[in-house]
Amino acid sequence: MALAAHGLASQETQPMPAVTHRSTMDTLLQADLPLAERAYRHIRLAILRCEFAPEQRLRVETLSKQFEISSSPVREALSRLSEQGFVRSIDNKGFRVAPLTIAGIADLTRVRLLIECEALRDSISHGDDAWEARIVSAAHSLARIEQRLGDQAVILDDEWSQRHRDFHQATYANCASPLLDAMVMELFDRADRYRRYSARHRQAQRRKHSEHQVLMKSILERNVDNSIALLREHIQATERNVTQALQKMAAGKPAH
Repeated sequence: MALAAHGLASQETQPMPAVTHRSTMDTLLQADLPLAERAYRHIRLAILRCEFAPEQRLRVETLSKQFEISSSPVREALSRLSEQGFVRSIDNKGFRVAPLTIAGIADLTRVRLLIECEALRDSISHGDDAWEARIVSAAHSLARIEQRLGDQAVILDDEWSQRHRDFHQATYANCASPLLDAMVMELFDRADRYRRYSARHRQAQRRKHSEHQVLMKSILERNVDNSIALLREHIQATERNVTQALQKMAAGKPAH
């Protein structure tokens, strides 16, 4: 299928090139979990890391062999992922990875702005010394790995992605609503899939260090309005970069 501006080409089941460094998220995949849960976490994480391409065919037998889990738990995991929108179930034709589209990143950004800005506002209002210390620690950890990676595409490094997630999660940590907090991180993970995929196809990479430092400073000063404005721009910059990359990919040009 030809690459279109609103979607990406399908592929048969062959994992995309592996990214560097396995992150601490792999600790979620240990053998003491039920088989269906292990299969779900393995496949979901592989999709989020773009190890499977958008619209790629997911064959139960191949996944069973790859993750060393029997076919029934794999089918259960794929059905669960289908309900969550990460996988598409095709009548009598199995499963495919959900596409990445311009309309999809626009919709995701709209919801992220609603949910994440409210979560940050609430977290700041309930902030305490321990919360501030967690943010500073997460920001320092993120900055250190950025120094080590230098000019590499940081988004393609699993450890950077985990520390990036940890930083943003720290800023939301004092949100008083568990449901809102869970929604924030689910949306963040969905956006990370777009970030990773577009980064594979960009020649120039976005440098986020200064954005995170400015956001941290504003949050620690408890400047709610400025912090919300900075977060909105941070999220919208992701949408702009991803949209530009998808458009240029659709046109057959390298994204800059």
